[in-house]
Amino acid sequence: MVYVRTLLFAFVSCLASQIFAQAPPPASVDQAMVEKQFGSEFTLMSDFTPITGDLDNDGVEDIVIPARARGALIGEAEFNYKTIDPYTSFFGLGDPKITSTFATEDPKYRGFVLLIIHGAGPDAWRSEKPRAKFVIINLPFKRVAMKRILLKKKKINAIYAEETGGDEMTSAVFFDGKNYKYQPMGASMQ
Repeated sequence: MVYVRTLLFAFVSCLASQIFAQAPPPASVDQAMVEKQFGSEFTLMSDFTPITGDLDNDGVEDIVIPARARGALIGEAEFNYKTIDPYTSFFGLGDPKITSTFATEDPKYRGFVLLIIHGAGPDAWRSEKPRAKFVIINLPFKRVAMKRILLKKKKINAIYAEETGGDEMTSAVFFDGKNYKYQPMGASMQ
């Protein structure tokens, strides 16, 4: 009888461990993932590392993926993302239908975008149906990082960008609960 109980306990334990097993290791960010979430108009940039953190302050991990775009507006309906331009909005003109035609002075940085996935559920940004997706255009970056910013007496995560150009400027892009906003910060991140 003791042998049967031990065998039964081992079987139930094994079954329970399979049922309550943790999710598989996180999927890597690769070109296939970018195309699945945003479309073939976007190319992952291998010299940049995606950054993760909670951008929308919902307690679920989000991801920012630096990429290159041939046409940021093309897949909005099909891939359910929103193209935004917080940088040009800060200076008074933020309609992506107009500003997506703007080109940076330095051809090396043309087409640079940030792909953002707001995570949902236990899979966070890896979820089949993320909470929201955004494509940030026209932000002149040569390096990005996630850091904290003080907004209305509350610390939130923001995307810090070391901007292109000779003036060594750093800026922050943050989610205010409804939209992404751009804020110049001053000296470089170095």
